[in-house]
Amino acid sequence: QVQLAESGGGLVQAGGSLRLSCKASGTIFSISAMGWYRQTPGKQRELVATVSRGDITNYADSVKGRFTISRDNAKNTVYLQMNSLKPEDTAVYYCKQVVLSTTQRFLDYWGQGTQVTVSS
Repeated sequence: QVQLAESGGGLVQAGGSLRLSCKASGTIFSISAMGWYRQTPGKQRELVATVSRGDITNYADSVKGRFTISRDNAKNTVYLQMNSLKPEDTAVYYCKQVVLSTTQRFLDYWGQGTQVTVSS
């Protein structure tokens, strides 16, 4: 019913920038929170940043001042601008959108993940 498509990952040198995008498609009546998470091998998935429908943002301490999350409600898309990237930012990044679809309940939908690799 709802699919999320991520784009924008890749390989970048330390200090560089990347912009991730995540677009939701399908039968969508409303989207509340949107967010980005990341995961490295052997570790739990961790929150990177979230944004509410009212544009209230929340960031992990490790990315504050370097990453910016934003959303375009008309396009059902959430973005993550990542600046001053560090090798420790290397991970698979997943987007999540909390969507009201035909189930008549808000449910979490996840993207397939996009690899971000930061070389030193």
